[in-house]
Amino acid sequence: MIEAILNYEFLQNAFFSGLIIGVIAPLLGVFIVVRRMSLIADALSHVTLAGIAGSLYLSQTFTAFALLNPIYFGIIASVSGSILIERLRRLYKHYEELAIPIIMSGGIGLSAIFISLASGFNTDLMSYLFGSVSAVSRQDLWVVIGIAIVVFLFIFAFFKEMFVLAFDEEYANASGLPAKWIHFLFMIVVALVIAASMRIVGILLVSSLITLPVAASMRIARGFKQTIIYAILFGEAAVIIGLVSAFYLNLAPGGTIVVTSIFILLIVIITKKITLHLKHGRGAVK
Repeated sequence: MIEAILNYEFLQNAFFSGLIIGVIAPLLGVFIVVRRMSLIADALSHVTLAGIAGSLYLSQTFTAFALLNPIYFGIIASVSGSILIERLRRLYKHYEELAIPIIMSGGIGLSAIFISLASGFNTDLMSYLFGSVSAVSRQDLWVVIGIAIVVFLFIFAFFKEMFVLAFDEEYANASGLPAKWIHFLFMIVVALVIAASMRIVGILLVSSLITLPVAASMRIARGFKQTIIYAILFGEAAVIIGLVSAFYLNLAPGGTIVVTSIFILLIVIITKKITLHLKHGRGAVK
């Protein structure tokens, strides 16, 4: 695998993109899970699919769009979806959760329309749905690097504010924090990460990389920062094992990464239960 990475550019693109995504997806995932916003990742991924399908249709219909990377349409659609979710949450103040199924339904509906209008891009679409090792271009890698820089700058600048918002939004508003603007920026950053992750993990599976490492981390971590560290470690492990498995078994990397994440979660849960059982057993003996 190492020799192949050194020799083939597409493997370099996939491996380095995966390593970066394995950090930024769980990093944001901790804040998403703590704020009970996990389904937003699913909604934005479906909106991203609409952008990708629309781009593939335009490239097939108009030659001017043929050379344009579909990831840019995916980013535009994902960011637009995040903005619409925020607008709808404010519109339905007492039923904020309605914003998610509305946007998700819209994304699925538009995707179905674009897919039915066009024909002949099934292979391209499959690589976006479930990820592909060979489909990651150098341009995709640079986009991922750029989005990672944005994520790190955002977390560095607003970590304390995000921490307060995650655990007590009412206190954040009462203390004078610009909670709405910070949350708005956070949603845009999440949308960017989802769009960046689609080449490796796939649009339909990207939310799993955001939530599963966090779910495993929360079982063993003691404290918020430790949760972030463990989530990133689990995310990186899932990406590396998933990409290696996808390479040797000729499978979609999205599937192998998600299945690996599930195995990691199960191992953590079982290990935690065994540890607690042994502790209780020793306590009973004493």
